[in-house]
Amino acid sequence: MTLDDYVSGIKAGDRTVLARAITLLESRNTDHQVLAQDVLAAILPETGQARRIGITGVPGVGKSTFIDAFGTYLTGLGKKVAVLAVDPSSTRTGGSILGDKTRMARLSIDPNAFVRPSPSAGSLGGVARATRETTLLCEAAGFDVILIETVGVGQSEVTVAAMVDFFLVLMLPGAGDDLQGIKKGILEIADMIVVNKADGSNEIKAKQAARDYAGALHMMKPVSQNWNPPVTTCSALLGNGLNEAWDSISLYYQKLNESGELPEKRQQQQIDWMWSMLEGQLIDRLRSHKQVADALPLIEKAVLESRVTPVRAVEQLLSAFSS
Repeated sequence: MTLDDYVSGIKAGDRTVLARAITLLESRNTDHQVLAQDVLAAILPETGQARRIGITGVPGVGKSTFIDAFGTYLTGLGKKVAVLAVDPSSTRTGGSILGDKTRMARLSIDPNAFVRPSPSAGSLGGVARATRETTLLCEAAGFDVILIETVGVGQSEVTVAAMVDFFLVLMLPGAGDDLQGIKKGILEIADMIVVNKADGSNEIKAKQAARDYAGALHMMKPVSQNWNPPVTTCSALLGNGLNEAWDSISLYYQKLNESGELPEKRQQQQIDWMWSMLEGQLIDRLRSHKQVADALPLIEKAVLESRVTPVRAVEQLLSAFSS
């Protein structure tokens, strides 16, 4: 496919072309990367209109079930929804199950939805290497809401929050000891907490958990001076509480757009993205540099044998890199 084929197909909302363009972005082939960047440059004026929402949660909280129900609720409102589900890659083989389409049965066949599982490939926070660029492609293809599902909860989820407008954290009923185990960093970056599985015998526990989380949030400084993160309950299984979640998200966008904070946030994300990409490429170039590659085994051996400190080792590698 030519550059024009990709650009015209994406703008027309052709899902096949969109899928191929995302594959192009994820490729490590140099020629593919050059073409992918040309495609991005061409569609850039068509981006920026969608709502970018990150979704994370503790293991077993039902992220995929929630996204399936929430996405279906949004398409029922007439929204076009894209789901970028980052799938854990094996640290041993690099392989990935990519089973999100089987866990999102309704959305995967919804004509107004697009589900794209992507391997995390070991990147920080389980964020796929090309997730940012994929978001832009989906926006250019006419999707109104982009949902980014992350691997799980951890300090590295800050990476996810740095690429979305709104960061939603899913929790389980019965906070108790779980509240103590939650990393403070997650609560600090949450724009909303939703206690899932609030049905049956868990309904009372979910409401108590919501009160506990609300109390914890009250003791922390909000990310934005224009927004106090709400805590709600829902049952993705029954479809209860989804409208409250969307109402809160809509109110968030209203407030931050009125204050001018959202445009500023996106601009800062672009700068942060640039530095992140620069750091990654510098590391790649350093590792592939001939003098560094030649010196690295000896320097690593010296560090292992405690003959050289890590600080001195870094100095030696940088010296080899600049030679």
